Amino acid sequence: MELLLTGGSVFRNGGFERADVAVSDGRIVSISPDIPHEGRTIVEVNDCFIVPGFVDVHVHLRQPGFSYKETIASGTEAAAAGGYTAVCAMPNLKPVPDSEETLGEELAAIGLDARVRVYPYGAITRGEKGEALADLAAMAPYVCGFSDDGRGVQDREMMRAAMEQARALGRPITAHCEDESLLTEWCVHDGEFARRNGLPGNNPASEWRQVARDIALVRQTGCPYHVCHISTAETAALIRAAKDEGLPVTCETGPHYLTLTDEELEDDGRFKMNPPIRSARDRDALIAGLLDGTIDCIATDHAPHSAEEKTRGLLGSLNGVVGLETAFPVVYTRLVKTGKVPLETVLDRLCVRPRQIFGLPGGVLAEGEPADLTVLNLNHSYTIDPAQFRSLGKASPFAGWTVEGAVAMTICGGEVVYENKEAL
Repeated sequence: MELLLTGGSVFRNGGFERADVAVSDGRIVSISPDIPHEGRTIVEVNDCFIVPGFVDVHVHLRQPGFSYKETIASGTEAAAAGGYTAVCAMPNLKPVPDSEETLGEELAAIGLDARVRVYPYGAITRGEKGEALADLAAMAPYVCGFSDDGRGVQDREMMRAAMEQARALGRPITAHCEDESLLTEWCVHDGEFARRNGLPGNNPASEWRQVARDIALVRQTGCPYHVCHISTAETAALIRAAKDEGLPVTCETGPHYLTLTDEELEDDGRFKMNPPIRSARDRDALIAGLLDGTIDCIATDHAPHSAEEKTRGLLGSLNGVVGLETAFPVVYTRLVKTGKVPLETVLDRLCVRPRQIFGLPGGVLAEGEPADLTVLNLNHSYTIDPAQFRSLGKASPFAGWTVEGAVAMTICGGEVVYENKEAL
């Protein structure tokens, strides 16, 4: 398909410039203020912003094994609607992708049904049980990294061995950090809200102490190490210090940790996730980490469940909320529009840095690059309604929010995979 996006502003070299974008055979063929229209399908994107397609390095697509929660098809349709042209899929599936054979079932489903690019993770340990290493070498050619997301690797020597292998294979360890020895049953952050409401709290040290352990292992092994969904001020400080030391340590946080505090919780499963939403102090430290480069990626931890699994309140609901279809407008409305974070910083953490960390193609708008593009209408406002989500999961902490910054169009490999005619 030959497309010409006209009338927009293009994000490249860290800023915006007025230009049209021509696409042919899945690649960008020209970026210029004056491109001939003949022989092309014209798409007017007047006053919109054309940016590299978003990347989410932390999603749960649930297939194979849990397709009643989400499928490759529904999850990637949700991704396209959120402006994402690439997602990295976590391995807490059935079967767990811990060998070339078990990974094959997931790869087959991706090949059949994915609407955007999907890069799977392989598990760190067999069955994500923490007892024996997965077959990292066999999976390495097919995965973006290794993770036991959903559980922290409890054994220090197991993690050290995983790091040594991952480094030799040229793949990062992407760690869900949770020291289970510091936890009992919990449903919210261990703070004033929990105490006031008589709810069991999650000790924030359970996150940052395992991060500290793993940073020490990075110092020994030199393995590239990425921390999932950081939520505490202490974690941000540890990662900042590791970066200052020159260690290959990166991290992500989610829109809900950047925009909410535990004082805003309701007794509703749409507010329950792991790690939990924490204090205003933690939220502010994460925003500071976004600004100073400590936090490399904004990732949703999109984790759909069935309605029944999410309607048991804070105590009884499963952990996990959806976020692919709301990430940009929520961050844009609460952080950019309020002057807390520049738009360019948000786009860097959604489009550029994730690709650099995981070695993914694209992220640059230039001739010859893949035509993975997102078109944004920053002036379009609407109310978030989970009933309209493409995802099978509907549990969103942002339900009912009025936001600005709509995704008007998503193009992946030169094909239009999502279009919002109202925003265009």
